[in-house]
Amino acid sequence: MDGTAGAGDPGDDREGAQAGSPVARPLAWPAPGAGPVVLPSLLSADFARLAEQVRAAEAAGAAGLHLDVMDGHFVPNLTFGPPIIAAVRRLTSLPLDVHLMVELPEALLPAVAEAGADVVTVHVEATPHVHRALQMIRALGCRAGVALNPGTPATAVEPLLAEVDLVLVMSVNPGFAGQAFLPLALDKLRALRAMLPAAGPRPWLEVDGGIDPKTAPLAAAAGADLLVAGSAVFNQRAPVEANLARLRQAVATSASTRP
Repeated sequence: MDGTAGAGDPGDDREGAQAGSPVARPLAWPAPGAGPVVLPSLLSADFARLAEQVRAAEAAGAAGLHLDVMDGHFVPNLTFGPPIIAAVRRLTSLPLDVHLMVELPEALLPAVAEAGADVVTVHVEATPHVHRALQMIRALGCRAGVALNPGTPATAVEPLLAEVDLVLVMSVNPGFAGQAFLPLALDKLRALRAMLPAAGPRPWLEVDGGIDPKTAPLAAAAGADLLVAGSAVFNQRAPVEANLARLRQAVATSASTRP
């Protein structure tokens, strides 16, 4: 499930990359629609053992790592910034999927790109100039993503679908790890999938919040390509490798029994 698909990288052919911009690093993720992969979220990691947990996720075959940057304004929590992203970049070659939950993210984009982000996602609600922010991300040599809060309809990003490499559907209200999955995210994933072209480049659909062995199959069936999982991967109940295996098995079993 966490296989490679270099030719399926939507960044290969997507319009909107600016001439003379740095070239984004290829991502070894399945093509959109080809099957979901799990991205462990470091928000739930033990930061006293961050290097150990990053390496455990890589050894367990994680497709990448998801990093949540929060500013205490756009969301009611404060996490970390470019120095931690840069530290993680030194620890692993895995793709770094950076989710900016910050107001007016444009000011932070150069530092995040320089720190080693592969994908940078901004919220459609966080800036009045989201299209400009996406262009900036591309110009900095990263893949561009756009995120929607639970209360934001899928139609809010429809004009941007040809300009992004990833659309992130929040399945919890952003700000804290360990929240329960909001089922309304499933209808949003289905709506977004219906908006995408049947052929040609299209963005990955990502879901973040409350993903565990029960909800991961539901999100995958609704069209999610990237499953962000935090407390289901990093916890005291089992090692990272076993937790990732449980998530993969849950998705695979559900897919094999669907008509």
